[in-house]
Amino acid sequence: MALEMRTKCESCNDSIDDNSLAYICVYECTFCGPCTEEMNRICPNCGGELVKRPSKPQNVCSL
Repeated sequence: MALEMRTKCESCNDSIDDNSLAYICVYECTFCGPCTEEMNRICPNCGGELVKRPSKPQNVCSL
């Protein structure tokens, strides 16, 4: 199962491309770096930890 690479910060609505620094919780809520820091790396939706989202590889493998 692949991550849903969301394209906007859920807090400030700034664009986030596939290889931008972004943070996610276990439910894939997605936030930009500045918003994540303002929220002390805690998801405002579920209360879970926000961790760095992996970047999308250049060569997409077919599973």
